[in-house]
Amino acid sequence: MGTKAKKAMKKNMKRASSNKPSEGADFLPLEGGPARKLAEQKPPENTSTVLYVSRIPHGFYEKEMEGYFGQFGTIKRLRIARNKKTGKSRHFGYIEFESPEVAKIVADTMHNYLLFEHLLQVHVVPPENVHSRLWRGFSYRHKPLDYVQIERKRHDKERTLEEHKKLVERILKHDQKRRKKIEAAGIDYESPEIMGNIQPAPKKIKFDD
Repeated sequence: MGTKAKKAMKKNMKRASSNKPSEGADFLPLEGGPARKLAEQKPPENTSTVLYVSRIPHGFYEKEMEGYFGQFGTIKRLRIARNKKTGKSRHFGYIEFESPEVAKIVADTMHNYLLFEHLLQVHVVPPENVHSRLWRGFSYRHKPLDYVQIERKRHDKERTLEEHKKLVERILKHDQKRRKKIEAAGIDYESPEIMGNIQPAPKKIKFDD
């Protein structure tokens, strides 16, 4: 082997040794140079404090939930979804703890927990998925609206002559539809006449000044 060949082989050996990856390297650079190691990425910290709880059994309401889940840690807010008209529970709700660690422990512990023949479903809600109006108007002392009383006031309110006339026209129109349905069904029935369609009761008249 000639001297030139020996020199060329030594150069190739040096290049190969310089490109040898260092210990613990994650990747090699594209154009020579020492290998580099990626920085260790820490897992994202859990900062969510809100839990979604579903399949809540009947009778397990705000006070019961606060007493039960309060064993894990301090509860900031708690809300059960309710029907606006009846005020009955819709069997799901939200709990907000002060500590995200407590919220995670509760989710891991109480998920699929059998309570009054119901398997609770408990999930951590990410902060970006918490609606801005979630806690708007929440109250432990929920008092549903008395729609019977509201409708009674609406029905018994004082009306002007014009308002009473429109009310009577609407009632007569509905009565005519009912009569046509009875005749179409082949039923021989004489519907009674609607009384009071000419003049309203004096106590319900509201005269203009």
